[in-house]
Amino acid sequence: MLPLSIQVPASIVLLAGGAMACFAGYRLFRLVLGVYGFILGALLASSMVGASGTWTIVLAAVGGGALGALVLVAGYFVGVALIGAGLGALAVNLAWKPFGGEPHWAVVLVVAAVGAIAAMSFQRYVIILATAFGGAWTMLVGAAALMSGPGARQASAGSDVWVVYPSYTGPNAMWVYVAWVAIALTGTYVQLHTAGGKTKARARKR
Repeated sequence: MLPLSIQVPASIVLLAGGAMACFAGYRLFRLVLGVYGFILGALLASSMVGASGTWTIVLAAVGGGALGALVLVAGYFVGVALIGAGLGALAVNLAWKPFGGEPHWAVVLVVAAVGAIAAMSFQRYVIILATAFGGAWTMLVGAAALMSGPGARQASAGSDVWVVYPSYTGPNAMWVYVAWVAIALTGTYVQLHTAGGKTKARARKR
């Protein structure tokens, strides 16, 4: 995990960024890309430096985060395609779980490519679904980190590298996923209605 002194601020960033993505991801998509680019870049950079000193990890996270944000914001359409590819890869892995093991890389590659093409064809709906579900999960990750006690946070900080796990297998896992889907569907509903309202208003003016 990140050094203990900055885990709480990082968790607040995850919670706030997840809420923004979940409920306003389509309207603020470029900003959402920047936030998630920063988070992904920070995670990658802090993992690469390993168990180093606090300031080394912080500087690596900030530098990697800034680079990640710049790449995703500059590559708007690349970001949309990456979302589709990521959703496709995630769907394959989730569908493969009942059969055990890992899906073949070729299957993941093909489905990711189909997801990228679909995302470019149906940008609005893909962006809304991706930001709603991704934002809801990010909110849960941030909330879980904030609600964990100081002792648990200190124990998790022993490796000095922050790891955000993409799935949850702890106690009450089913309720975590139920909460995720419920929050994501609420975010989808809010985004569809707020984005749709602006589109209808423009159509009436014309």
